[in-house]
Amino acid sequence: MLYIHSIMKPSVKTVDFLVIGGGVAGLRAAIELAPKGSVLVLTKDKVTESSTGYAQGGVAVALSDEDEVGIHNEDTIKAGDGLCRENAVRILVEEGPGLILELISWGAEFDKEGSKLSFTMEAAHSRRRILHSHGDATGREIERVLINKVRSFNSVSRYDYAFTLDLIIEGGRCVGATVLRGHALINIFAKAVVLATGGAGQVFSRTTNPTIATGDGIAIAYRAGALISDMEFIQFHPTTLYSPAAPQFLLSEAMRGEGAVLKNIQGKRFMPEYHEMAELAPRDAVTRAIVSEMVKTNSRHVYLDLTHLDKDFVENRFPLIYATCLQYDIDITEDMIPVSPAAHYIMGGVKTDTEGETNIKGLFAAGEVACTGVHGANRLASNSLLEGLVYGARTGKKAIRYVEEEKTDAAASEVSHDGFNDESHVISPLDIEKTRSALRQIMWNKVGIIRCDESLSIARKWLDKKHSITDIQFHDRRGFELKNILTVANLITDSALLRKGSVGAHYRSDFKNRGEHWQRHTACLKGKAAEWME
Repeated sequence: MLYIHSIMKPSVKTVDFLVIGGGVAGLRAAIELAPKGSVLVLTKDKVTESSTGYAQGGVAVALSDEDEVGIHNEDTIKAGDGLCRENAVRILVEEGPGLILELISWGAEFDKEGSKLSFTMEAAHSRRRILHSHGDATGREIERVLINKVRSFNSVSRYDYAFTLDLIIEGGRCVGATVLRGHALINIFAKAVVLATGGAGQVFSRTTNPTIATGDGIAIAYRAGALISDMEFIQFHPTTLYSPAAPQFLLSEAMRGEGAVLKNIQGKRFMPEYHEMAELAPRDAVTRAIVSEMVKTNSRHVYLDLTHLDKDFVENRFPLIYATCLQYDIDITEDMIPVSPAAHYIMGGVKTDTEGETNIKGLFAAGEVACTGVHGANRLASNSLLEGLVYGARTGKKAIRYVEEEKTDAAASEVSHDGFNDESHVISPLDIEKTRSALRQIMWNKVGIIRCDESLSIARKWLDKKHSITDIQFHDRRGFELKNILTVANLITDSALLRKGSVGAHYRSDFKNRGEHWQRHTACLKGKAAEWME
């Protein structure tokens, strides 16, 4: 068991800008901030460990000859099922092409057909607009280019393996964060703080997200008094590899865009029976159809079938997926792939405007941790990398203006951490893991793809019994992650109970219609129950 007894007083560091998170949104914000002062980027793990690097399919952008910004705008709003903030979507699709071209000028290599960029189709898109790199490694390529660009600035430094415990709030302003790095506590003070910590998939037992995606940014922002919005909207990816020996490996939507079909365990294709767009229906529709087929056939999975496609094409188009599945004795050119849904993306998060501002002065947020309303109730496939670029850049620009207009400084002050020496409420590592596992199971089973008042109430009662855990001052990262997962689980469950209707990715079997107030957004604020946003 790791304790931090040696800490009597944390060390102090002062910078102009603090960026918490090293994925696409955090890196793009750091690039914007770099010319204006010292920037410190915190990564929870190694620099390349973020959801960005796991993004296979590509990045959606209206750059092809057959596409238009207006069509991308319409597709995004349609997928969002009536809850997108239209100005946020317009900004995304209008500013996206320029930022992608900028990436290319920095050395990003996207796949081409001859001398032209190659675009593919994904679910709910009406045009082939998905740019991809090395077949199915788009996130890695974007991450590589952004990391190299950040390294070109002497003003940017980085702390890897730095876990942010809490934000520092003074006089209603966010002035920094308390960070655990190794066995040391550090109070980092900054003129402005950008949250870019990614998602919260680890709240569920089945997820495509990396192990670091424990909702930390949402949890620390909530504890600091930030407004949290739309937490009931969790996107479940329809197709992740299902095998007892394999991890929950994402099988890109681009596979269906290139012609893969879904079949039940009896070998029957079923999607045309559920939606007019069949395999290219919005993700929530495909996910629920898969669940329905699994129930009908009493099975734990369905199949994704590419065996009718050209073998060389499949190997070259999806090299990472092909190689990974081979490790588990599945040749995707010859074998149908067992798949089932998993938690993939959270549309809700820290409420921001279109420039990344939160309700707390000095605190900004971008990427999956933020909720600009750009995704509405259901994110359009491959819009997430574009969101990270567009809103990472916008948030960086706004943070600069905030510092210049407010004339803030980054003066260090005393922050108490007496709780780290308190052993009165110690939980053993085994109990932390048991609680974490049980929590993820109950969230998957009771607050997952299909919900109802009964299942949500069961989850609510279980979470209430564990409430005291959120008040404990843990001594290591796993304990703090449990605290954050519990916080996020409460926010999701409360918001799902409030929304008595089915919209987008939020589906309630007891309220299949949209329900009253369906066009309003849910809001969670510390000390208050979930409520409708004005």
